[in-house]
Amino acid sequence: MSKIGFIGLGIMGAPMAGHLQAAGHALFVHTVGPVPDALTAGGAVTCGSGKEVAEQAEIVFIMVPDTPDVEKVLFGAGGVAEGLSAGKIVVDMSSISPVATKDFARRVNELGCDYLDAPVSGGEVGAKAASLTIMVGGPEKAFGTVRPLFELMGKNITLVGGNGDGQTTKVANQIIVALTIEAVGEALLLAAKAGADPAKVRQALMGGFANSRILEVHGDRMVKRTFDPGFRIELHQKDLNLALATARSLGVSLPNTATAQELFNACAANGGKAWDHSGMVRALEMLANFEIGQKA
Repeated sequence: MSKIGFIGLGIMGAPMAGHLQAAGHALFVHTVGPVPDALTAGGAVTCGSGKEVAEQAEIVFIMVPDTPDVEKVLFGAGGVAEGLSAGKIVVDMSSISPVATKDFARRVNELGCDYLDAPVSGGEVGAKAASLTIMVGGPEKAFGTVRPLFELMGKNITLVGGNGDGQTTKVANQIIVALTIEAVGEALLLAAKAGADPAKVRQALMGGFANSRILEVHGDRMVKRTFDPGFRIELHQKDLNLALATARSLGVSLPNTATAQELFNACAANGGKAWDHSGMVRALEMLANFEIGQKA
């Protein structure tokens, strides 16, 4: 049994921490707002700060929305860095800037601790099912230590390279996810406008080369009009901002990523920043003046 710290108990963090607790690990937690009842009932110790978490835990997991949030958790007043002692491991599972990640890792290393960036893919469904894909950057020894804990939260776990490489992989993942959502949205919208049953079109496509997890899960959301997150559009906007900023710094053109971001922007402008990212289809529907599910 390990002493585990977990900071950030939102849609993703709460079930992830729950899997660690269910495996018998002692849990020390800190979050904005109340700690979920299921965790406290299971014995999780609520801490007043990241510093307190780091003082109690051997390995500290972080799962918060954005780069500034991670920086505050780590290095703000009462942050994790103030409670670290040599030999501990910090694992950031948020999706943030690869450039900032390298700086955060350096600063934590200077305290005698290892740092892993380990962003995830799979959304709320994957977090609850412990089937997340986990993309890790950092030293191999620390990865080996933490891997049994990763295996309680995910299925496809890969050490990609050094610090920052996990976050770079997540940026690449988010490009593919956004562009595939856009493709599925266009296809189902066209089918519906042409008079075909979009649910049956989706079912037929799932048996062929166009099949994907996005078609399976988010295609179903589009047909059934279930756009509660999930993974919020505003978070995917943040990830594509990271992709486009990184591309700009490298002199790489990502034209379709930029288009997907503009569709997310259109959703946000129409009150949809908290929609599930499958709700991108609504921007396409506005352009077509036609909604999947209505009669042509």
